Amino acid sequence: MRTARQAAGLTLAELGTRTGYSASQVSRYERGLTPMTDVLVLRRFARALNIAPQAFGLTGDAAPIETLQNRNAVTRRYGAVTVMSGSHDDEGTDPMQRRTLLAAAGLSIPLSLLRRFEDALAVPQLPDRPAGPEEAARLLRAARRQFDVSDLSGLTAALPGLLATARGAAERANTPAAWALVSTSYGLATDTLNKIGSKSSARIAAERAVLYADRSEEPVARAASMRALGMMLRKAGRPDLAATLMTRGVDQLEATGLKTTAQVAMYLRILCARAYTYAWAGDRERALEGIAEAEHAAVRVPAMSPTAKPFAVLYRSNIHFVLGDAGTALHAAQGLRDDMYPTPERRGRLHTDLARAWWQWGKPEETTAALLEAVGHAPAEVRDRPSIRKIAAELVERHPRVAGVRQLAAAIGHPQTMPVI
Repeated sequence: MRTARQAAGLTLAELGTRTGYSASQVSRYERGLTPMTDVLVLRRFARALNIAPQAFGLTGDAAPIETLQNRNAVTRRYGAVTVMSGSHDDEGTDPMQRRTLLAAAGLSIPLSLLRRFEDALAVPQLPDRPAGPEEAARLLRAARRQFDVSDLSGLTAALPGLLATARGAAERANTPAAWALVSTSYGLATDTLNKIGSKSSARIAAERAVLYADRSEEPVARAASMRALGMMLRKAGRPDLAATLMTRGVDQLEATGLKTTAQVAMYLRILCARAYTYAWAGDRERALEGIAEAEHAAVRVPAMSPTAKPFAVLYRSNIHFVLGDAGTALHAAQGLRDDMYPTPERRGRLHTDLARAWWQWGKPEETTAALLEAVGHAPAEVRDRPSIRKIAAELVERHPRVAGVRQLAAAIGHPQTMPVI
């Protein structure tokens, strides 16, 4: 269940909304703390995850044919993919199965690039040639530009070289700024891997970001790394631990007196991330209190004044979405416009976030329109993010006659078949 959920880019709360369970109950099912012995429950999750019932050991229309507890020597079939249990990573996910699911989702990022990236995280590479912090900073700026336009394939190809160069430069210079640059590079790797659904590798990158930020002792780098690792802990079903880590980052930034634009900007980001994490944990009160605090902090970023408040407001919308209130989420975002966001990636995210809320509310026409807006700004935000691509694919399959669905199918490369009347 966890493998399929992560491949689809669903949160525990989102899967809970689809199946009628709380996020904590879904987490208990995934971790095996609550046995899943009810055939109807198994079928409900199979439908919600858009996988064959056989993936849960069910026959096409009858009773279980394998017990889910017998995992050591069971061969299961996920559509056209056969997976042997017993070869899992430390999160219980078969890495080859995860790669196959990513490929099956139709993502445009070549698996060879993803494998190279993951290998570079597992066994850090040496740079091709000696370089200083200036060269590492140049590569980081170039990678940020790729991120800002959602060039996820290009980022996946470029990041191994950036990480190697930044680390090599820091080892030679051995300055706080150089180590902070390494941490920032791993933070960008975390965000990229998280986008494309490679959660285990994103967790590794986030942990490296924390390691190098601690070595730098730079408050902004440390807070950024705590946000990145907290994000991955949240996605691993540990929102309480994630919020605790982010609170540590908040406290460290407050201790600086928030005297620079970089400090206040990161303060805003981590406040928003912590509030969103509270929502994942189902703590409505702290989530709404937290986002109100972030919105207040947004006015303290003079250099970001055109974009800081919209950044926080979109987080407020997403918090209501996670809490299962799509109507309030859309109401919160009704004043947001494209020109409030400085990059194609941010504008694409605005519309994919709105699409999630429309889809949660059961509005296929509005969902299609929002996704097409996102495609217009940053196609990869729809095509290469598994959670958003899944919504687009479901629209194509379930609502083929909705206006715009044909264009959406072409944008994501999903075959469209019209229903037989």
